[in-house]
Amino acid sequence: MENCRLRLFVFLAVICSVAAASTAAETISLKVDATKTPQKILRVHLTMAVKAGPLTLYYPKWIPGEHGPDGPIASLAGLKFEGGGKAIPWKRDLLDAFTFHVEIPSGVTQLEADYDYIEPQGGSATDKLLVLEWNEVALYPAGTAAEQLSYEAKLVMPDGWKFGTSLPVEGQSGNQVSFVPISLDLLVDSPVIAGEYYRAIDLTPPGEPIHHEIDMVADSEAALDMSPEIQKQMTNLVAESGKLFGARHYRDYHFLFTLSDHVAHFGLEHHESNDSRLPERTLISPDAGMALGGLLAHEFAHSWNGKFRRPADLTVAYYEEPMKTDLLWGYEGLTDFVGPLLAARSGLWTPEQYHQYLASIAAMLGPGRPGRTWRPLLDTAVAVPGFGFGGGSGYPSWRRGSDYYDEGDLLWLEVATIIHRETHGLKSIDDFCHAFHGGANQGPQVRTYTFEQLVSDLNAVAPFDWAAFFHTRLDSTSADAPVGGIENAGWKVVMNGEPAKLPGRRGNMDDIYSIGLQVGSDGTVTDALVGGPAFEAGISSGMKVIGVNGRVYTHDLLEDAIKTTKDGDHPVTLLVVVNDYFQTSTIHYNGGERYPHLVRDDSKPDYLDDMIKAQAAHL
Repeated sequence: MENCRLRLFVFLAVICSVAAASTAAETISLKVDATKTPQKILRVHLTMAVKAGPLTLYYPKWIPGEHGPDGPIASLAGLKFEGGGKAIPWKRDLLDAFTFHVEIPSGVTQLEADYDYIEPQGGSATDKLLVLEWNEVALYPAGTAAEQLSYEAKLVMPDGWKFGTSLPVEGQSGNQVSFVPISLDLLVDSPVIAGEYYRAIDLTPPGEPIHHEIDMVADSEAALDMSPEIQKQMTNLVAESGKLFGARHYRDYHFLFTLSDHVAHFGLEHHESNDSRLPERTLISPDAGMALGGLLAHEFAHSWNGKFRRPADLTVAYYEEPMKTDLLWGYEGLTDFVGPLLAARSGLWTPEQYHQYLASIAAMLGPGRPGRTWRPLLDTAVAVPGFGFGGGSGYPSWRRGSDYYDEGDLLWLEVATIIHRETHGLKSIDDFCHAFHGGANQGPQVRTYTFEQLVSDLNAVAPFDWAAFFHTRLDSTSADAPVGGIENAGWKVVMNGEPAKLPGRRGNMDDIYSIGLQVGSDGTVTDALVGGPAFEAGISSGMKVIGVNGRVYTHDLLEDAIKTTKDGDHPVTLLVVVNDYFQTSTIHYNGGERYPHLVRDDSKPDYLDDMIKAQAAHL
């Protein structure tokens, strides 16, 4: 009963805030007809109150969590406006393709808009499922902040489909569901998954007052078969998050999980849910725990770090306002540290998997990432709006991409060890998370911070020159991997010939550490380490390997060839195709296979394994 009263109180508080905001503008009706999802088209009808004169409408441009102006405006088609029973012409802004101008005739008080959203191939829809992101189907009027605009959303699904979302439901009739009117910022923050094959599982730990569940859609019923062990570990994840942060900032929480080989694979964070997508058979594979711990734990942690506590420059009033991304090493980097920490504490990852994960990051950021010698970590965050997450194609180790994730992980591991050291073991990273991410649960809300505030909050937990520490790490162009946290925790990174039990952090990185080559599953070279043996042999990104030492290429044959180099002068000869031409490249290398591992440094206590021990009661 107490659980129900608490949820009702928080729900009413949020609804009241929306009602207060809606006084600034009347509620806008947004209806999405998804019955043609198998044909990759969503039909949208929008109705809003207007008055005579010029009206500017926006299509969301800067999307929260994506950190860039990448709203899919090119997928908007068939746009038509009508008022008073007559068509109203529109014009696109000459300087901004996301902006539309409409002249409302005298006497027209209601504007009707009809348009389609075309799902891109490999986007968010298949014949059997849909992930609806409201920013993709919404238009909104200029001049009013997103949190002050009220939307009444409706979704029409194909017959027989079911759905999952954190949005409060007003009612459902047949295949149409209506949601409680809500502010635009919370609507955009609350995606819906729907599909023919759907399953929901309660993940609420015993004694937890806030409801948690995982909602899953897939391209087959078999793909939804989550094992009891994984269910327990996911429930443990919820319990561990409560211990780590000491608070929750949502009414309830939904893991929205899509399993398909035909949608884009990624995770996107929201206050009360996360939109996470992995291959269809992930749940029924032997590595399900590793996959879920790597993605869902990260996106779940974002509810506190990134959504509730958010850099001030990443917090904008509406979706046409540019964001500044210089604090992404806090937004994403701290989350990238906390997610695996929770995965290990919950049992989704074993301690050995956590060790190997850190080893792969450290090795990838050492000589395997020469871009660190010219491009500091801070710049990988600052440049996101222009470069995107990947930083371009071709020679990724030289360009350097979204290292504010990977290096951010090691950065915050070092912070955790410094807190432990400077307080003589009396404080931990958990104490910082309690202080920084804690507070009363008032539903989804944002508390912004600046660099100075972040440093101040760290100092309140463990006095230290944190500003100098961060500036040193953020501005460094050292070729050496930032392994201070690993070493402080009583471990060190070594390279040897024993194969790693986990794949590389971002794809198959193993051959980067030996011949300086990264090859995709089809033989295409995705990276040739600038200055490495393969690069010096004339191999570059984009080439395709078709032969190894006179035989047709397979990755196993390449590994065999690299092994022989340890026995003497046995060069590796590759036949590659580049721009329709054959090229033979001879790689001179004699180091054999090299894989990264963590080994104990017995001169120091093992704080790493102590840090990842379970903190909450487990099922």
